[in-house]
Amino acid sequence: MKRQIVTTGDGATTIFLEEWNEHYHSKHGAINESLHVFIKNGLQLFSNREISILEIGFGTGLNAFITLLESPRLHLKINYKGVEAYPINEEEVAALNYISLLDPTQSNETFEKLHRVNWEENHKITSDFCLRKEKKFFQEISDENSFNLIYFDAFGARVQPELWTEAIFQKMYVALKANGVLVTYSAKGSVRRAMQSCGFYVERLEGPPGKREMLRATKQ
Repeated sequence: MKRQIVTTGDGATTIFLEEWNEHYHSKHGAINESLHVFIKNGLQLFSNREISILEIGFGTGLNAFITLLESPRLHLKINYKGVEAYPINEEEVAALNYISLLDPTQSNETFEKLHRVNWEENHKITSDFCLRKEKKFFQEISDENSFNLIYFDAFGARVQPELWTEAIFQKMYVALKANGVLVTYSAKGSVRRAMQSCGFYVERLEGPPGKREMLRATKQ
């Protein structure tokens, strides 16, 4: 499937899938979406502890990179697992401009390392951030009681409805620890009902730029 680098509303780049007419991040602002959905309404619920995070759709590495940058400020030690069936290539990584927008004092080395390290292995990226990437389909996830937080950043239900079903959210529920949290940019009623049917307590929250609402689900 053809992938094209495009610029979003906040100046950050992302990848556009022409065949699906789908962006990896919000066209209204890739960084703004990540900060609002996954950091403000997810990561910032935790501080002064060690946590484990599962990302559904490692993609461009943007959510992982921002989480890495935020970990010292929140005094978090993070074990991060990113699941991705179709990793992006080196040329696409090089075309992304997140470092210059998020932290110009950083070298490209840290961001590129997130993509360069081997899959199916644990890697200590910084003293506060350990990464494991797994190349698999989301349906193959079998973790149990393992994560404090899930970033659910799959492609939208319009193009991949099978990723937003009760069966998938049941896997997410099982993968979370008690009181664990899942955050996603989606606010579809069918997604909310699928989460609730698995036992999640679901909140509608203010959405990122360009979206009225988003969802946060808690394993009670």
